[in-house]
Amino acid sequence: MGSKGKNTKEMIVRQAYLLFAEKGFKAVTMTDICEKTGLSRGGLYRYYSGTEQIFSEILTQEYVIADRMERKEKAAAILEDMLAAVKTEIMDKEMSLSLAIYEYANMGKQDLFTEIHDKAKKRWISLLEYGMETGEFQNADADQVSDLILYYYQGLRMWSRVIPFDDKVAEHYVKTVKQMVLKHDLKDM
Repeated sequence: MGSKGKNTKEMIVRQAYLLFAEKGFKAVTMTDICEKTGLSRGGLYRYYSGTEQIFSEILTQEYVIADRMERKEKAAAILEDMLAAVKTEIMDKEMSLSLAIYEYANMGKQDLFTEIHDKAKKRWISLLEYGMETGEFQNADADQVSDLILYYYQGLRMWSRVIPFDDKVAEHYVKTVKQMVLKHDLKDM
């Protein structure tokens, strides 16, 4: 696929994300996505066979950190970037896919969510182990800490749809993760 095709796919995913965040999964149609993107039905179907394929692609996008660890970047800097992204997601209620994810999971898609969760957990474990190896992170059970980080985050994302959070809630998440993970001399980063 050429750069134009890749750019079109990225635009479709971006616009569809906004629709899924606004309406949930079940209410979004390919017609809605055509209207939002300005593509004809044929143009849209050239890239995706349906809303399920687009939503699945959105859900499987990853925050890539392996290359940063290979380049020997500081674990604390990688953590800082990940937490900044998470904080933005927690506070941006309009961009939450919580309702769409719940609807999609109830359609028998639990295996996909297990796969997504497993990838996220592996990503966190690899960062935690990397940070312990570099001496930036406290020694801890990476499996347990990754569970806490992920479930705390998912809970905040889900509740952000129904409870108005101020910046303090998202900042508490960031501070808590840093307190759990970083060595004492790095906690004020």
